[in-house]
Amino acid sequence: MQSVWTLLSWGPEGWLDDIGYGVFITVLLAAATLPVGLIIGFMVSLAKQSNEPSLRLAGNIYTTIFRGLPELLTLFMIFFGAQIGIQRVMRLYDPAATVEVNAFVSGMIALGVVFSSYASEVFLSAFRAIPKGQYEGGYSIGLSSGQTMRLVVLPQLIRIALPGLANLWLILLKDTALVSAVGLTDILRQAGVAARVTKHAFLFFSVAGLIYLLLAIVSSFGIHAIERAVGRQEVQR
Repeated sequence: MQSVWTLLSWGPEGWLDDIGYGVFITVLLAAATLPVGLIIGFMVSLAKQSNEPSLRLAGNIYTTIFRGLPELLTLFMIFFGAQIGIQRVMRLYDPAATVEVNAFVSGMIALGVVFSSYASEVFLSAFRAIPKGQYEGGYSIGLSSGQTMRLVVLPQLIRIALPGLANLWLILLKDTALVSAVGLTDILRQAGVAARVTKHAFLFFSVAGLIYLLLAIVSSFGIHAIERAVGRQEVQR
């Protein structure tokens, strides 16, 4: 029987190479999902406070659906549903066509829409915390709506929304484990393969847990650094 140190080594007899690749995929997926979720969430928050009733309704329906569905179910619907939908369209032109949807892209879309539904609420609360006088002050000095948003509102919005978005980032980092269910080689999937092959389930799942904890700790340091930088900029303003 192989020793623990052999199993947790680099090279043909160890599994750290595979788990290290899983860490890379996990971080890459979270990093790719974050801007997608932030952009969609910001746009949805604008829709939810729009003067147009149809936009408000669409924004509320969006957040209700993706906050109400379990994340894993959303992932399955996008992964399998997109595959079926694209394949049916392709078969209109080629009856023998087959389509395989990329698990990374499906995971990014699924996690992105879930993240954006919660981020939209964070942005909406931040918008409501900014006094209307800030908008009026921008207009009074000749700024357009876009300039007022960019120069006056957004700096305050980022500062107010940052703690809530930071919490959502930590949740997103953990939710990347769900993509192992559709075959993406993230931390959890690689640990699961190692556990099945070596019969050391507790060892490898414990290692996976420690890695997620380490990623959360590193993220916390990064978040604190960003918060301090934003705070210094606010003082300078």
